[in-house]
Amino acid sequence: MARPKSDIEPRILAAARARFLSDGVDGASLRGIASDAGTSIGMVYYYFPTKDELFFGVVEELYQRLLRDIEQAVGDDVPVRERVERLYLRVARLTDEELLVLRLVVREALTSNERFARLRARFQSGHVPMIAKLIADGYADGVFERS
Repeated sequence: MARPKSDIEPRILAAARARFLSDGVDGASLRGIASDAGTSIGMVYYYFPTKDELFFGVVEELYQRLLRDIEQAVGDDVPVRERVERLYLRVARLTDEELLVLRLVVREALTSNERFARLRARFQSGHVPMIAKLIADGYADGVFERS
């Protein structure tokens, strides 16, 4: 019989997000995160071998959802003006949780060259090309004017 999916990983991610926001990634204690998540430090290491992997787990958890929404918003199914409006509306509807992670991403990008490089690489393979295509389409369709 298959073992039921555990809720340990989401609890670890939620605890890590809270600790990272209050203490920063470097200042957060993995033992404290484990305690907050109601699990052992061994389970934290099982799911996330390093603190950086845990940080990126926190980011990726919400970024995947946001990416799907951005992809739908900027899809080629409607004119550029409507695609821009849909993107704007999605960004305007960022949840409190998404805003907290955005705050965390900005702070870590400013304080860690290694994390910034990895975030930049992730975003360059995520939302950046979608938005760049939208902008290019806007210029090609004459929606945006060159000055």
